[in-house]
Amino acid sequence: MKKEIKDYKTIHFIGIGGASMYAMAAQLKNDGLNITGSDMQESSNTEYLKNMGIDVIIGHDTRLVKEAELVIYTAAIHDSDPELSLAREMGIETIERAAFIGEYTKDYENLICISGTHGKSTTTSMIASVFLEANLNPTIQIGASLKRINGNYYTGGKKYFILEACEYVDSFLHFHPTAEVILNIDDDHLDYFKNIENTKKSFRKYVELLPDNGYLVINKDDPNTLNLDKGIKNVTTFGIDSEALVKAQNIKYDEMGFPTFDVYINKEYYDTFSLKVRGKHNVLDALATISMARNYDIDKDIIKKALKEFTGVGRRFEYKGEYKKAHIFDDFAHHPTEILSTYNSATSIKHRETWAVFQSHTYSRTAEHLKEFAQVLAKFDHVIICDIYAAREENIWNVKEDDLVKLIKATNKNVIHIPTYVEIANYLKDKVQEDDLILTIGAGPVNKVADILLQNNN
Repeated sequence: MKKEIKDYKTIHFIGIGGASMYAMAAQLKNDGLNITGSDMQESSNTEYLKNMGIDVIIGHDTRLVKEAELVIYTAAIHDSDPELSLAREMGIETIERAAFIGEYTKDYENLICISGTHGKSTTTSMIASVFLEANLNPTIQIGASLKRINGNYYTGGKKYFILEACEYVDSFLHFHPTAEVILNIDDDHLDYFKNIENTKKSFRKYVELLPDNGYLVINKDDPNTLNLDKGIKNVTTFGIDSEALVKAQNIKYDEMGFPTFDVYINKEYYDTFSLKVRGKHNVLDALATISMARNYDIDKDIIKKALKEFTGVGRRFEYKGEYKKAHIFDDFAHHPTEILSTYNSATSIKHRETWAVFQSHTYSRTAEHLKEFAQVLAKFDHVIICDIYAAREENIWNVKEDDLVKLIKATNKNVIHIPTYVEIANYLKDKVQEDDLILTIGAGPVNKVADILLQNNN
């Protein structure tokens, strides 16, 4: 960047409504900077920013670009975008979101980055909750909403910045972490990485960003994370099924599916922990949190309390309410591995039947994982396939919703494609019964089905 961030008179965000962009814009506004932005869709995020006094335009507005000294954009913004094109034509400085966050976080003494294909938002939120409970006043950015901070960002002090670090298009390689969590590595974002080996190489480059005194916390249960810690001095491994340094044993689930487990550190009993979030994957997230908190000498009782009071984040197996005494949950899962965790969490709850409403996120991911999606979705009692959420893509793969329906139908006849959220809600109204579980699943706005049902609750 050409000058210090505080010296830019006006900064404009293209795509300001996105989770990370919204959080960054709000933090800069809190820092006293003049912020403007645009987004193609109105949302609760854009409304929040408007209420902060930020000039937000829905659609494109070259006026705001002309008034800016710096334009920040996301990786999803194409070079042909009219606002980005104009900024470059006028010689206005532009920077991609991740590169800007890398510059912004240089001022923090400790940058704690949480990464991995699955579980980033939950683990970032758990770690943030522990640091808040310990009165360490961290600055926080998460990809989902955390009730404790009433949103996905918190402006704290300059000693700790806790950041959800996404691997897509190598975004996390722009950061300067002093501590890292690697939860897992899976074959996602193949439109960019092409294969799992390239993904692992990217994570290795990410690990190499750590300074000599930096902390690495890594999941020993995941074979794809093995050997990433080569050459790193301060490594803590966690796991359930492996001989990790920090290990969970004697996991038990109550009738609501919430786990209690013993933690052993270096084979010595540490303490017993209880969670208010479901599933084995959340036990692993808690182990990552315990591992990282211990690096900063946070008291065990503080860690226990924060984890016991943590009830999850928005759209991560989030309980939405009841419709005709059926229980509705919403989950951001958009990869087969994540959907399996959603299924396991659902089936740990006492219920009659499950109704999975799935919206695949991007055509590329649908095509790459078509068989795996079908295999895991077929486990639910009933499956409703919504129209694919295109996000940033054109359908060059020629993949269709009916391709998924046909594969599921081979093992589960209770599957149907219903295009719209309203139609799906109307279909469910006549079908669900008491003690059924309705699960809206996907990274797109499939959660609108839950909202429609709850709005029409009689």
